[in-house]
Amino acid sequence: MHTPDAENGRQGVGAAARDVAEHASTLAKLELELAQLELKRKAGALGAGAGLGIAAALLALYGLGFLFATVAAALETFLPAWLALLIVAALLLLTAVVLALLARSQLKRATPPVPEQAIEEAKLTTEALKR
Repeated sequence: MHTPDAENGRQGVGAAARDVAEHASTLAKLELELAQLELKRKAGALGAGAGLGIAAALLALYGLGFLFATVAAALETFLPAWLALLIVAALLLLTAVVLALLARSQLKRATPPVPEQAIEEAKLTTEALKR
């Protein structure tokens, strides 16, 4: 059976809905593809940045070693070499112990990783709502 709309070349509501669904599906696929490309680009930049950061940290560590060797060499101008090296090593170890103790106290304060204040607030809110 021919309808007047079909004879005039117009599509029905069903065909229009089908076209909209197809366009939405295509658009969603294109958006997913764009997101994948963007993530790949960002992952590459992140990898390059991490590699450069690791290289910088390694060079800084070597530089710090040379700085301590310079301090030991400066002390060696008026002390025996073994004593100058011992003083620098002792200062480094003392600094490491102090940092380790500070780290331990921070870790104790942060454990267990439970949001205690948020839990307490939730309990108070629950009690207030029950009343």
